[in-house]
Amino acid sequence: MHTLICGSMAYDTIMVFQDQFKNHILPEKIHILNVAFLVPEMRREFGGCAGNIAYNLQLLGGKPQIMATVGDDFAPYAARLDKLGLSQAHIKTIPNSYTGQAFITTDLDDNQITAFHPGAMSFSEQNRVSDAPNVSLGIISPDGRTGMIEHAQQFRDAGIAWVFDPGQGMPMFGGEDLLNFVHLADYVTVNDYEAQLLQDKTGKTLNELAQGLRALIVTRGGEGSTIYADGKEIIIPCAKAAAVLDPTGCGDAYRAGLLYGIQQGWDWETTGRLASLMGTIKIASLGGQNHAPSIEDIKAQFLQNFGFAVPL
Repeated sequence: MHTLICGSMAYDTIMVFQDQFKNHILPEKIHILNVAFLVPEMRREFGGCAGNIAYNLQLLGGKPQIMATVGDDFAPYAARLDKLGLSQAHIKTIPNSYTGQAFITTDLDDNQITAFHPGAMSFSEQNRVSDAPNVSLGIISPDGRTGMIEHAQQFRDAGIAWVFDPGQGMPMFGGEDLLNFVHLADYVTVNDYEAQLLQDKTGKTLNELAQGLRALIVTRGGEGSTIYADGKEIIIPCAKAAAVLDPTGCGDAYRAGLLYGIQQGWDWETTGRLASLMGTIKIASLGGQNHAPSIEDIKAQFLQNFGFAVPL
């Protein structure tokens, strides 16, 4: 059975400014801001939450199906998916639009200025969960607002267990919207900042939100993660990174580990540790999809970090 991954496909254009933004932005002139940064270092990466999650899930031997909307400029990404053997059966091209685009400028203090153009994502409701057969698990990651709302109900109507991953899409929704997502979902995953936003917007504590879910997962970067399930708080340690180069896509890699463990019916201690390891492996490479560990590599690193074997 397949895991249906609803979310964004995007190109990430990453530029490095060899100075500090604060040296070029005058606080007393912020109301008439007009600055330009010379960025001699630039790279373009394949990204988007759905693309990153699917890439990592396939590394684990899972069976991802991407459901997304893309633009007329998708051909290079499509060629990459073909090379990777990832299906495009549920990727819909929206004519006269761009694929999602993130333009990220980073300074020497790792501060970032990001502009994001959603493009074809805004039409994600044109895809329907029922169009994808043989699906036993799903995830809704950041996507077009209407599409996220409709896909949530469609997963529930189809009786398919699914994960709500609001991520950077959380500002699109108010408290009632978010409570409805939580009500319809089986699992919710957020980082620690998003967890606070979720509590502020809904007026519910994490323990209260977790009561109606199979699990609520909160990632905390280098401090590991916490899984609220079965009335317990399960602490998941962070795996040790070989290098810390780029956090882009680490959350998506973590979610792929979650999806794989859920699909396999593992306990949360094992599932959370695999998710943690996938995020750690990703952070040691630039971009969201340039790491390529083998199953044997993943198994060896899991054993080294956690002291027991993972049944991959």
